[in-house]
Amino acid sequence: MPSLQSAIERLATLGEVERNPDARKIFLEFRQQLTQGKIRAAEKIDGQWKINPWVKQGILLGFRLSELSKMGTDTLSFVDKDTFPARQFTVDDHVRLVPGGSSVREGAYVAASVICMPPMFINVGAYVDEGTMVDSHALVGSCAQIGKRVHLSAAAQIGGVLEPVNAAPVIIEDDVLVGGNCGVYEGTLVRARAVLGAGTILTGSTPLYDLVRGEIYKATDEKPLEVPENAVVVPGSRAVKNGPVAAWNLSLYTPVIVKYRDEKTNQRIELEDWLR
Repeated sequence: MPSLQSAIERLATLGEVERNPDARKIFLEFRQQLTQGKIRAAEKIDGQWKINPWVKQGILLGFRLSELSKMGTDTLSFVDKDTFPARQFTVDDHVRLVPGGSSVREGAYVAASVICMPPMFINVGAYVDEGTMVDSHALVGSCAQIGKRVHLSAAAQIGGVLEPVNAAPVIIEDDVLVGGNCGVYEGTLVRARAVLGAGTILTGSTPLYDLVRGEIYKATDEKPLEVPENAVVVPGSRAVKNGPVAAWNLSLYTPVIVKYRDEKTNQRIELEDWLR
């Protein structure tokens, strides 16, 4: 969308964009395409993920143009930015939004056949693809990219990022199982069919130890932490052996790859099909 992209990039550089008469109209067109999934903060091209900084610029522009507004009903009201109200779904969207306190912001793409269990929240700029389940108390942060047939289990937290605009969002590829109380943050990339055991935390500063291949995966300035395809990751620990802390017999948390997905692993997650 070169014309829309150039318009957003131009408006993002203006000092007093609120006075521009065309700014809100351009933003609303941008938000509609973001909600429809026609544009996204990151996309996979020829097997590689490409970040689209201008999309984040557009979201930030929406906050600059916004005013506080009362939303909802008299019995359940909210005060928030008027440029990012809650989405209103219809049967034609083919999204199961189960009653019980869930919310999806305008500017978030939620594909047909997605299941949203209460309460959960999907923030602006997020992309949630077909067949995914967002379970109770799960969060999909701003600009996070969630693939097809992903299960975000209860209380899973998928971190969001808007600034800096060139920073990679968290990306969860197709057929990933994210266990309960997991946290995936700071642009971590979880490749297809990986399994994150309950309580696993992945960040840009935590190394990932692969017991199967004898490798240690770390984030760098050039790329985020990456979980390999089919990896089964669980919470682990590593002993502190240096300095006076070693005498205290302390250990530090670290995620550990204990195996790669096989037929036995697949049988354990077959329950997903029954839940749908």
